[in-house]
Amino acid sequence: MAALNPMSVRHGGVAKSPYRRGSKGARGSSNWLAVEQSKGARVKRALERAQSEKEKASCLRKEKKVAMAKKAIERYQLDPDFRFLYERVSDLFAECLKSDIENFKVNQYKKISLAAKWCPSIDSSFDKATLLCESIGKKVFPRELYPEYEGVEEAHYAYRVRDRLRKDVLVPLRKLLELPEVYIGDNQWGAIPYNRVASVAMKFYREKFLKHDQKRFMKYLEDVKAGKSTIAAGALLPHEIIESVNHRDGGQVAELQWKRMVDDLLKQGKMKNCLAVCDVSGSMNGTPMEVSVALGLLVSELSDEPWKGKVITFSQNPQLHLIHGCDLQSKCDFIRRMEWGMNTNFQKVFDLLLDVAVKGIPKPEQMIRRIFVFSDMEFDQASSSRRWETDYQTIQRKYRERAYGNAVPQIVFWNLRHSMSTPVPSTRPGVALLSGFSKNLMKLFLDNEGEVRPDLVMEAAISGEEYQKLVVLD
Repeated sequence: MAALNPMSVRHGGVAKSPYRRGSKGARGSSNWLAVEQSKGARVKRALERAQSEKEKASCLRKEKKVAMAKKAIERYQLDPDFRFLYERVSDLFAECLKSDIENFKVNQYKKISLAAKWCPSIDSSFDKATLLCESIGKKVFPRELYPEYEGVEEAHYAYRVRDRLRKDVLVPLRKLLELPEVYIGDNQWGAIPYNRVASVAMKFYREKFLKHDQKRFMKYLEDVKAGKSTIAAGALLPHEIIESVNHRDGGQVAELQWKRMVDDLLKQGKMKNCLAVCDVSGSMNGTPMEVSVALGLLVSELSDEPWKGKVITFSQNPQLHLIHGCDLQSKCDFIRRMEWGMNTNFQKVFDLLLDVAVKGIPKPEQMIRRIFVFSDMEFDQASSSRRWETDYQTIQRKYRERAYGNAVPQIVFWNLRHSMSTPVPSTRPGVALLSGFSKNLMKLFLDNEGEVRPDLVMEAAISGEEYQKLVVLD
């Protein structure tokens, strides 16, 4: 009897050749190899395609750079107004930078301007679009004063003075000014002097500060809270600060910048006898809402007692509210949630003030001088009465009867939605009108405690040093 093949028993009596199985394994290996080769070919094609696209993008960038330069040159050559402005800007930067670098060499650091901060960086998008750095470099290092450039062809001369402007002027001056951009560019996050960061830069870079230097940045904010350090706020307007209350740092930067702004204005004695009526209706959505909330809160915090921390609702039955909240965000939310109507009764607003005055103000000089109304409507639309002159006479009579005849507040009505950003002459007694919103109008409003007349706008526009030497010839 033949010996049993264990393979035949295992497979139901049918013998399986080990060679057949091996043959199948060989075919599997062959298929696997083919798949891997195909995969490798696909990867190779993908890499080649990526490289091709990268080279194409690089060529497009170079072409765009050349096109921008050509456009700048053509405009300079063909547009005399542009050429005049271009040269004056270039002259200004060159003069300031030459003066600054000389002061830098003799350690006269307090005389150094911010020209290096605002000068375009070499090869920045602005420089590529204007070629301004080349013009500045040539004026800072003119051929006639620097023998090393004699006989150098124009293109090479332009390259060398641009590079020298960066290395010998902008880099040392920016380092001295402790600009955050210098540290960011060198990846030295741990060396950034946060107390030297300007307010706009703080708002712009705080996300990066939290990402790259969170522990030290949060420690800096704690130091500001404790009064051990300072934070800049001067260049930011009130509504620009409250835009950041929901930031992931918990709104701490906005909170501290707001406090700094309020403290600075309190020291100047700004708006201490003023009160705001805030329209927070649905139509105010956008910038008008943010400005209304921010200025309403700001005016309330600058006012003296018993008006401090208070605001009036924009409605048929206006109410005087004490603003609740433990921080900037909660105070802003409180104002946004206040009752609102389609218009307001100004006579009732004056009655509210008179009632408070009679109960708690011994002297007329402590009375509110100005009522600011922040809305997106015209005065006639916002007033529930169509007989303002008659209403105003009634208001004056009521104030005289309570011995406040010379302390009737003025209404400053600001339509924040209008397209024009100007003060508007008003024929209504006791009312000043502002129409539209702009940053310049906001600054003028804050500087002059809400008194913004056409003549003040003109005076502010020509108050700069550059206008002082002008002579009018008749």
